[in-house]
Amino acid sequence: MKFDSPAGINAIDTERVIGKPIDRIDGPPKVTGTAPYAYERHDVAPNAGYGWMVGSAIAKGRVKAIDTRVAEQAPGVLAIVTAENAGPLTKGDFNTARLLGGPEIEHYDQALALVVAETLEQARDAAKLVRIDYERAEGKFDLNAERANAVKPGDSFGNTPDTQAGDFDAAFARAAVKIDQTYTTPDHSHAMMEPHATTAAWNGDRLTLWTANQMIAWGKGDMAKTLGIARDKVQLVSPYIGGGFGAKLFLRADALLAALGARAAGRPVKVALARPQIPNNTTHRPATIQRIRLGADKNGVIDAIAHESWSGDLPGGGPEVAALQTRLLYGGRNRLTRHRLATLDLPEGNAMRAPGEAVGMLALEVAMDELAETCGVDPVELRIRNDVQYDPEKGPERPFSSRKFVECLRAGADRFGWSKRNARPGQVREGEWWIGMGMASAFRNNIVTKSGARVGIDGQGRVTVETDMTDIGTGTYTIMAQTAAEMLGVDVDRVTVKLGDSAFPASAGSGGQWGANSSTAGVFAACTALRRKLAEKADLDPETARFEGGEIVGPSGGRSLASVAGREGLVAEDAIEFGDLTERYAQATFGAHFCEVAVNAYTGETRVRRMGGAFAAGRILNPKTARSQVIGAMTMGVGAALMEELVVDTRFGYFVNHDMAEYHVPVHADIPEQDVLFIDELDDKSSPMKAKGVGELGICGAGAAVANAIYNATGVRLREYPLTLDKVIDKLTMV
Repeated sequence: MKFDSPAGINAIDTERVIGKPIDRIDGPPKVTGTAPYAYERHDVAPNAGYGWMVGSAIAKGRVKAIDTRVAEQAPGVLAIVTAENAGPLTKGDFNTARLLGGPEIEHYDQALALVVAETLEQARDAAKLVRIDYERAEGKFDLNAERANAVKPGDSFGNTPDTQAGDFDAAFARAAVKIDQTYTTPDHSHAMMEPHATTAAWNGDRLTLWTANQMIAWGKGDMAKTLGIARDKVQLVSPYIGGGFGAKLFLRADALLAALGARAAGRPVKVALARPQIPNNTTHRPATIQRIRLGADKNGVIDAIAHESWSGDLPGGGPEVAALQTRLLYGGRNRLTRHRLATLDLPEGNAMRAPGEAVGMLALEVAMDELAETCGVDPVELRIRNDVQYDPEKGPERPFSSRKFVECLRAGADRFGWSKRNARPGQVREGEWWIGMGMASAFRNNIVTKSGARVGIDGQGRVTVETDMTDIGTGTYTIMAQTAAEMLGVDVDRVTVKLGDSAFPASAGSGGQWGANSSTAGVFAACTALRRKLAEKADLDPETARFEGGEIVGPSGGRSLASVAGREGLVAEDAIEFGDLTERYAQATFGAHFCEVAVNAYTGETRVRRMGGAFAAGRILNPKTARSQVIGAMTMGVGAALMEELVVDTRFGYFVNHDMAEYHVPVHADIPEQDVLFIDELDDKSSPMKAKGVGELGICGAGAAVANAIYNATGVRLREYPLTLDKVIDKLTMV
């Protein structure tokens, strides 16, 4: 199905099931422990061996020699895999560094060996007996030190590194009000619950991986390429994933090592990365240095806006595209965005929830708060004054497909009680706590991508949906079932959804906030094809036949879908393919964050007291699962604001705090009341679902709202994340 013109009225608009807060259908198996995760697939690999990764102890250099002789004699050891005996390996299209290193070492904790044994404990203990002789080389590990050497990168997932409109320099020079500040964000770890884990088994020359992977088709292709085997010889199975946030978008070392270990041991092998291995062996969100310049009139109306960002990655990597939102969020005739990439020998930088906007908004929205303060304009009103209904870089000829940004600002402010905020910092005190309110915009691009599905109905009237789409805890199973139920006029409990298997039609996958909208549109396409088959078999017009109550209904009455499908059943497969609507229309999701904090006058400790937000993201397919996505993202925003930081040892090139004891993330006690409001919106240019993504919108701007609330509470303006108490107390003069 080609989607190249705005969606008209269709079956989804009935909203009998779509748009309802249905409980997650994957909830019961998850809470009862019966949902099969990658490392727990004892059913398919009852005799599996266990693998333990040996990572590099240096960040850059060479392996002079690996001595595995003692480890090979350790109890229970079945095999030891290194680059010397693994056979020829290449690198996948989506990997920056090789997943099995040696002799060249590209980053700290790069996998150099896998020890396979009868038990996990035996593998772990034997791994300590592997002796590696290194030749260390000098590396580059400090972004600030390498900033001057950063270069203009190539395009990143279709985004050009630099954009310009008008004459920024001249407009900024003549502006009545100027903001020119630099903001920094540190490296971040995904810190999802489930580690990277895989169970691998060979059947002759065919490889099956039960793994934790967000993008099945990508993973299948990269595994085949890395091993040098035919793509059809690889099967990935990933029905349940315990969180990913982008860490599992691409093939990682656990999958390759499990495949190599299983081949060497001659039996299935399980590999799970230990928690301390994940930050340095896998990927992370890169640190940024961002300079933002705003030139406005005395009323805060922007005429000049520039956002420049510096980040680093391994050779061949890409930038953190932190200036993307600045291209579309606010008006201003004179504009400039620029990304620069430094070569660093740290572990691979790559996608983490809302890559680009998540950290870009941490900077931009504090700059906007500074502009509001300088102009004496309320921060909500300032954003309203700078609203724009078209792509400000390309002009009115590229309008937004839908943009309810101002509605989010006004509704969110009213719901939060923003009018009670004292605009003057440091004026509200409760005992030893300074109290403040802050706000920030939310913005995330709406990305759509081809997605396929297969839908069938059997002689009992039961519907089955099959697609390689994944559920990383987002509610995919449920919205897929809702889509099929809506399209075919059956109850949700009559729909079975099967996900995460490369034997199924290729889908959009879970990432970039494109998953829900694109993959349900793929189910829409397959259901449309199935409706046509059912109508034709029932001698009805596919365009006028109605599907309701488990029946197909025509002018002469209805017939049960079960009777039409017959004993053989009917199956249809199709994919949604998107045309040029994303080029003709700017597409994005919008919102407004509000936050109240308390800052201790004596210790500088910040506590978030309450958060609220209003969001516009097209049709909300399931408000219950969507709300969960937003509050989870808001929670990650609090983490980015107050505590999350991978600390770099710039001498030796590794992340020091590589476990959950030292890499701090929010816990229940850190997160108080969170209120979420969805603004009614249908976007007929986004997809036939008239939906948009929502999974990443909630993190974009949330941390900046915290930063702005700290300023309102204390008068302390912080531009270096995370906003830890030592940074607050240094500047806190009010006691």
